[in-house]
Amino acid sequence: MRHGLIPGTRGRVRPMTLFGDPVLHSPCEDVTDFGPELASLVEDLFATMYAAQGVGLAANQVGESLRVFVFDCPDDDDVRHLGHVVNPRLVEADGVVLRGPEGCLSLPDLEAGTERYDHAVVEGFTVVGDPVRVHGTGFFARCLQHECDHLEGRVYADHLTGRRRRRLMRQVSRAPWRRSS
Repeated sequence: MRHGLIPGTRGRVRPMTLFGDPVLHSPCEDVTDFGPELASLVEDLFATMYAAQGVGLAANQVGESLRVFVFDCPDDDDVRHLGHVVNPRLVEADGVVLRGPEGCLSLPDLEAGTERYDHAVVEGFTVVGDPVRVHGTGFFARCLQHECDHLEGRVYADHLTGRRRRRLMRQVSRAPWRRSS
């Protein structure tokens, strides 16, 4: 039996911010207050991620322009990685560049072959301000890079060029969730 709280059980599911919203396309602010509001946000991020059946979620995906993300993501060996990072910095992204299917909870039901490194290291802090260093390989490395991109105001579509980008943008324009301009 697992001891302790399951992440997200005290959180509330928040509405997802969708592609095109300005908060997804602007760099997020550093967290400066490691108090109860941050702890509540992290719980809400877990609850929202689980409700949407995702493997990672950044704060700007629920409309909060703060540098924090959560994850519950397997690597290529099916080892589960569970946690959060506040004020993350991608300090390593190296190894082999692989093109793999990538989706995003802010672009529901869409994906595209996106190139990412197969190794990544993120440094930051826990919700209580303790330093943390997270290593990822394979799919988990993709997740770490994806979430760090969100906090810099980028989405996976920004990595696409040519035919792949045009195809995804056509799909976005026809998506039922697309905001009217």
